[in-house]
Amino acid sequence: MSSLKRHEGYLQIDHRNSPGVPAEVLAQFGLPPAAGMGLFEAAVLTCSHCQKQLLKSPTRTRERAYCPKCDHYLCDECGARRAASGGECRTFKQVTDEIREAAAKAEPQEPPAIIIAKA
Repeated sequence: MSSLKRHEGYLQIDHRNSPGVPAEVLAQFGLPPAAGMGLFEAAVLTCSHCQKQLLKSPTRTRERAYCPKCDHYLCDECGARRAASGGECRTFKQVTDEIREAAAKAEPQEPPAIIIAKA
């Protein structure tokens, strides 16, 4: 059985040679206050159902949502949606493929007529 670490990315923010970034600005982007000063490194996860990027917090005590059907971690919102639907797995790739197929099957429509008034 392979490890779920294979799905992790890596984020490095280096402010060692700058005055840093205010905590209010970091909060707007969902980053912890420590990311604005010095060197910040963290593992990054991508939710396979919505493509949201998540910083993997080493201090998190809650269990992270996981989908055994697509073998990926999920964000909290998609984890709750999956639990409420009885375990349905709809990855972002599946949704985009369905949209592309529906668009390809759609009948081409005539563009609206353009009326140019003479002055």
